[in-house]
Amino acid sequence: MTTQKEALAHADSLEIAPGTHHENLEGWIPEMASESEIAAALEKAFDYRGDVTLTLKSGERLEAYIFDRRTGDSLAESCVKIFPVTSNEKRSIAYSEIARLEFTGKDRAAGHHWENWVKQYKAKKAAGEKFGLHPEALD
Repeated sequence: MTTQKEALAHADSLEIAPGTHHENLEGWIPEMASESEIAAALEKAFDYRGDVTLTLKSGERLEAYIFDRRTGDSLAESCVKIFPVTSNEKRSIAYSEIARLEFTGKDRAAGHHWENWVKQYKAKKAAGEKFGLHPEALD
């Protein structure tokens, strides 16, 4: 039979999952020559925690945050959903409409590694301190 102390120790080990490695994409302008390169670049843009600049084939340039994406069987059937910086309206843009992608905004998660947070959490927990989540101030 498991004691309460053993159960709590096991729960703590389940609470902390390994982090993932995040690329530094700030300033990157991906090559988007093939369908697979376009799809891969937009997948990275979806995971990016900053704004991107999209240049559409119509010539329109949009600075926006990508908050969702839908992948279909073709570029025309796939789309990104964005919050433009200049508007509160959500927009949906087909991958096939995008001519250029630039990672222009600051990556809000750059340099904030999960492993560092876990170290701080464990140290404060061992010292008996309460440790909460507090968002970083936006510039």
